[in-house]
Amino acid sequence: MAKILAVTNQKGGVGKTTTAVNLSACLAILGQRVLMIDLDPQGNATTGCGVVKRVALPTVYQILIGRSTFSEARIRTDFGFDILPANRELAGAEVELIEMDAREYRLRDALSLARDEYDFILMDCPPALNMLTVNGLVAAESVMIPMQCEYYALEGLTDLVATLKKVRANLNSRLEIEGLLRTLFDPRSTLTQQVSGELVDHFGSKVYRTIIPRNVRLAEAPSYGKPVIAFDRASKGAQAYMALAQEMLDRRAGLVRPGVAQGAEA
Repeated sequence: MAKILAVTNQKGGVGKTTTAVNLSACLAILGQRVLMIDLDPQGNATTGCGVVKRVALPTVYQILIGRSTFSEARIRTDFGFDILPANRELAGAEVELIEMDAREYRLRDALSLARDEYDFILMDCPPALNMLTVNGLVAAESVMIPMQCEYYALEGLTDLVATLKKVRANLNSRLEIEGLLRTLFDPRSTLTQQVSGELVDHFGSKVYRTIIPRNVRLAEAPSYGKPVIAFDRASKGAQAYMALAQEMLDRRAGLVRPGVAQGAEA
């Protein structure tokens, strides 16, 4: 049965979409059956997988409002994993869901029959606590929180943890933090090192050992409609996401391998 993971942070520009796309591709390379769900109306995860948004119909929007089924909307990418795509239509779901019964559970219910088909289901959530994000959090077992090691990120993390507690108390009692992922990491910055240390001190093993570095190839790959592992396998960004995928598999298998952080200097 699939592990359902929401990639989320209320702060924008921290690498949520980059993580969802590249982690999906790397898990697929490691032999996992992966579904990625694009819950952001911008549809950046969709285009990052080489899917043309304007012709990617039906999308997750039609699933949420009950006009399409999971199997009808699913698309197989060229990179070994499936995607439920999104485009600007998804913005309309915010208004339409308000009038629907069990509006917070629409995505969870739609995925109920698909869980046995995958090992991992990753959801790229929008950078806001809206009905789309709530649907993702209700459907998920746990959350991955990508974040930059900077002062404002710590403030945002406090707010996000409070939000997760509310969702767990009222909508999804099984929801937990899977891990905090340090992204856009620059080891030359003293502040970055300090914030990274604070995260490890406070959250301990919840912080992934793998660190995602600031890497130009990660920024370039989406313009080619490819995950970085298909764009430049030798890049530091690709190597970091492969390390993260392996770390996730090791965690799931109950393996704890001692060592320093991977993917960038700690």
